[in-house]
Amino acid sequence: MTDSTDAATTTGTAPDGTQAQRRRKGVDLLTTLSGLDPADAAKAERMASGMERRHGALGSFAVDHVLGNLWSRPQLSRRDRSMIVVAFLATIGSTEELEAHVNGALNHGLSEAEVREVVNQVAGYAGFPMAMAATRIVDAVVMRRNGLDRLPDKEAAASLDDDARARNATDVLGTLFGGRTSTDPANAKSGTSAALGGVGELAFEFAFGELWSRNELSRRDRSMITVAILGMLKAADELAIHVPGALNHGVTREEVEEVMVQLTVYGGFPRAVEGIKAARAAFAKIDARAASGR
Repeated sequence: MTDSTDAATTTGTAPDGTQAQRRRKGVDLLTTLSGLDPADAAKAERMASGMERRHGALGSFAVDHVLGNLWSRPQLSRRDRSMIVVAFLATIGSTEELEAHVNGALNHGLSEAEVREVVNQVAGYAGFPMAMAATRIVDAVVMRRNGLDRLPDKEAAASLDDDARARNATDVLGTLFGGRTSTDPANAKSGTSAALGGVGELAFEFAFGELWSRNELSRRDRSMITVAILGMLKAADELAIHVPGALNHGVTREEVEEVMVQLTVYGGFPRAVEGIKAARAAFAKIDARAASGR
């Protein structure tokens, strides 16, 4: 869809345009989220009207501002927005909304394996109870989309010995911290354990040695998901680590900030404000280090 506001969206600002233009963009998002035929604009229009009838002003805001404004910003692809929204909703246990957005994520180009891997990342950063609840919702969506009464057995994680797990963790820490960690697995593990005790041991062995080392998602995607989860949790100290890590993994500063823009709707402005402050503080620290030559 092309109109006079499309050129303006490349400047890094939200689409402003007219109300009619925002509505058209919102209907377009409804079309792709719902997996409708792009030619079936009338059905998407009816869906938008139905949201207003059911939810009143909230429905109008959802179509015109959430979809027609926020989701239409160019800083992230629809695929990436769906990915982080699934992470947001799984983190807070928003089951009904998660079901809709798992379906939308699959329509926006994420594979079933990638959606499941988002949930696995949630297990590490928001907890297994949230991830277990989310995976049941993913199962229900997949069964409905495929007309199944039961899913086939899923593939177990690779069985790693201690040495393989330690090598994996050391490699992840090396990319996350931009090469500023020990390349020796024993030293890397002892350093993490010394800093955080048993928490550090489990982080080294499970989070870095198992979770981050899986190939179903790129480290760039895992970093973006992790930043999204930490923003939702208002975990500023962890964002101070994972925002630079995201940059090391190929996420741009603009994309990091856009995760927090997306958070305004799914976690509220207070969380998003704290998140953007933490991200910019991390950027400033990186810049200061670069200026000092360290």
